[in-house]
This record gives sequence, structure tokens and C-alpha cells, in this order.
Amino acid sequence: MITAPQVLLWVVLPYVTITVFVAGMIWRFRTDKFGWTTRSSELYERKMLRIASPLFHFALLAVVLGHIMGLVIPESWTSGLGISENTYHLMAVSLGLASGACVLVGLAFLIYRRSTVRAVSSATTGNDRFMYVFLVAAICLGLLTTVYGSGLLGESYNYRETVSPWFRSIFLLDPKPELMAETPFSYQWHAVAGMLVFIIWPFTRLVHAFSAPIGYVFRPYVVYRSKGKQDVGSGVLSRGEERVG
Repeated sequence: MITAPQVLLWVVLPYVTITVFVAGMIWRFRTDKFGWTTRSSELYERKMLRIASPLFHFALLAVVLGHIMGLVIPESWTSGLGISENTYHLMAVSLGLASGACVLVGLAFLIYRRSTVRAVSSATTGNDRFMYVFLVAAICLGLLTTVYGSGLLGESYNYRETVSPWFRSIFLLDPKPELMAETPFSYQWHAVAGMLVFIIWPFTRLVHAFSAPIGYVFRPYVVYRSKGKQDVGSGVLSRGEERVG
């Protein structure tokens, strides 16, 4: 028997998340194009940033790809490729723990940097701190779920029989809240935390994740203007150069 709170969590909240995320991203792009940025603080401090930023971003990419594979690709597909559930489970747990730990360490360094470097701290807004709370919560709950669901602590749990079908059912417009109602609490908490991150996403600096310098590839050549005859050299222009005046 599905209760009203379960319907709110596993049917209403997912569609609210999708609606707010899509509408919010469109609104943000149309009204705040100049604010669609990371507000880089590299000029204030680079030493810690060179380590923390790549560690966080590359590990986060691995986490996202792992979630896509685990939630979107049905278990029957990987079984059809000859990948047993034990093999998949071992790969998912090992890679998930490694990438999740790297994400958490990288984020911890970024937060430490923003807290200890005065110039960076001054450039940190309340919105940024608000965002970090949700990110840390989602990452920690994800690691907790991986540890408990892997069998390292407690019994092993195959989330691809419940969480994954529920996730796909949302996008198929045939929600199955009863599947999430059967999952351990750690999976439920992680799912809720993840949805809350996507709800606040359009209103924070996280929007830069959907930016790509595509226009850079098609930009016109840079025109260099010489200061005088002494700078002309041999007079032979290379590709992309243009003599002015």
C-alpha cells in the first residue's frame, strides 16, 4: 500500500525537480547571461586550485557517468553483454568509492580554500555556501549508500532492481513509487538529496556545468596591428595574419 508521503517523495518531487530545473535554466539563461559563470577566483589563489579543481571536476565526471550507467542502462542489457551481476557490482563499487572519495576530497579542498584565503572568502557569496551544503550532503549520502549497499557494511543490495526502474519510470511518465518504497533508507536519502541539488542548480554557479566554449572554435582570427615598420619584419604574412594600415 503506497502512502501519501511516498507519493509526494517518489512521484511529485521528481516532476517538481524536472520542472524547476528546466524552467529555471531557461529563465537563468534569458535573464542572467552575464551571471552564467563560475565567477572564477583563480587570480586570488592558484596553488590549491590547481590540485582541488581538477580532482573535483574529473572525479565528478566519473560519478555522473557511473550514475548514468547504473540508472539508465537496464540490468538485462549488461547481462546480455555477458557481464554478470557480481562483476558489475564489483566494478560499480570500486569505481564508485574511488571517484566519490576523490570528489569529496576535492570539494573539501575547495571549501577550505574559500574559508582560509581572505580574497577568495570575500568573493564567496551566501548563495555559494548554501550550494556547498547541498553538494556535501548529496556526496556524503552517496558514499554512505555505496558502502552500505556494497556489502562492505551490512548486506549487499542490488539497486538496479528497484531504484533504476523507478528512475526510468519517471521519464516514461509511468511512475512506480512502490519500487522506491522498498529500498533501504540510505538510497532514499541520497535520491532526495540529489533531487534537491537539481532544484537549486539553476540559481547557483552550478549552471556553468552546461557551458561549453563552442563559439571559440568558430571565432574569427585575431588581428594583430603592428606599431611601425620596425615590427613588420620580412613582410611575409603567415596564415591568420592581416596587415593593417
